[in-house]
Amino acid sequence: MSKGPIDRIVFGDNQFFGINHMSQDKAQERAERFAKLDNIMAVYDHAIEAGVEGIMLNSNDRAKGICDRFRADKAKYGHLKWYPSIPYPHKYAAMVNDKGMVGAAQEMLFAKGAKSALGKMVSGGMAVATLDAVKLMKMLVDQEMEIYHDLDLKVVFLQNIIVDLMLGYDVAEPFVAYCQHIRKKYGAYPGLITQNLPFLRRKLIEWGIEDVVICASINKIGYLMSPGVAEYEAVLAENDGSKYPVMAMSTLASGAVPPVEAYDYINKLNVQSVVFGASSPGNIQQTVSLIEGAPA
Repeated sequence: MSKGPIDRIVFGDNQFFGINHMSQDKAQERAERFAKLDNIMAVYDHAIEAGVEGIMLNSNDRAKGICDRFRADKAKYGHLKWYPSIPYPHKYAAMVNDKGMVGAAQEMLFAKGAKSALGKMVSGGMAVATLDAVKLMKMLVDQEMEIYHDLDLKVVFLQNIIVDLMLGYDVAEPFVAYCQHIRKKYGAYPGLITQNLPFLRRKLIEWGIEDVVICASINKIGYLMSPGVAEYEAVLAENDGSKYPVMAMSTLASGAVPPVEAYDYINKLNVQSVVFGASSPGNIQQTVSLIEGAPA
């Protein structure tokens, strides 16, 4: 398992892929700008120059090309720690819209033919019909994780669309299996992204699942925070980060909270890490400086 604390500052990727929850115009503008991989790498270079050493990257269609660039220059990028986030929900939503539910399932499991996870199992004599849910989960995780091979993995996050759905079933087994698989196969911390930090942490404690990084939206206006700000503040006040390190995302509430105000609030909370996205050198440097003002 990966040793040591998680990075205080992690650089995210929403800005590269046309994601802006408040402004579709800004989202489109960014999507056009970052259609070129060179423009994406230039922003990463600005972040690294500002002192960032942790990278969170969703497993979207562009991720392999980005990872290839980082792998190609280990002298420059080899010190970075990686925080993959899987699966990429927009990819699967588009796949379902295009191919239907059955077609999407076939695409996910058999897209690479004999080279796919299921293809290899079939060629090895293992019947697909004998698969259980845990085996299937591991295979899908491994298929997503092929993107990040030969990178220094720190935390592998499961997206909130999966985490919060599984939480609704109130069953421990999927969480136990995922966490064990990430530790054993990838030597990394398992990470869970959620829009309900208080409930997830309570269930992890109840189930005896420890050493899990929880990533959640944390901001002063309660944006994407369920049930609300007060409940988050109460949980963070008692969470020392030893068993459940917390990574804050959406700290600016998609632009609704000014940076100085946002990080003045975050810096008063017991948060171990912050992931942020920015695209200009000035905004990157400002954000790093504001976060570095927080106690470690």
